[in-house]
Amino acid sequence: MLQVADLTKSYPTARGPLTVLSDVSFSLAPGDAAAVMGPSGSGKSSLLYILGALEPPTSGTVSLDGRNPVQLAPNDLAAFRNASIGFVFQDHCLLPQCTVLENVLIPTLVASDAGDAVAAREDADRSGRPERPRRPPPGRALGRRASAGGDRAALIRNPRLLLCDEPTGNLDRASADSVASLLFDLHRRAADDPDRR
Repeated sequence: MLQVADLTKSYPTARGPLTVLSDVSFSLAPGDAAAVMGPSGSGKSSLLYILGALEPPTSGTVSLDGRNPVQLAPNDLAAFRNASIGFVFQDHCLLPQCTVLENVLIPTLVASDAGDAVAAREDADRSGRPERPRRPPPGRALGRRASAGGDRAALIRNPRLLLCDEPTGNLDRASADSVASLLFDLHRRAADDPDRR
């Protein structure tokens, strides 16, 4: 369960605080999905960064399964993010010196799950990318790179919360449809999994 209560975010400016979020409150139960819409500069990315525990709110609280990440020590916060929150960004944040499979496995470097390497290969197969998993990402089409980034965030650690910041914004129509289908499939699988409730 994600619970957001009275969330406010302000940034200091020469003219005084600039408030981009004001008294935001909502909750999402396991299996729920929500879209955040608004013009540029309206605070959409700020909200996602706060929900993902990448930056703290000015006031208010965010809790995921009863835990408030703002209250965690830095090492505990990093472990919480790695285990509980998945991110898919518009810039898919792949490391060019690594293969696609290595990029997918990056979150496991600080985790102790022995089965993650096997899971990564299975997830690549499910997503339609079993061919040449060791090829570096720069030579691949942007849509496939996007899917690999989505796999890394969304599949390998099986997070409780998946945050997507315009994941199809830089893609052509066909690639965007493919990535969107993958994300909807992930949502359906999570909603149907009793262990994720």
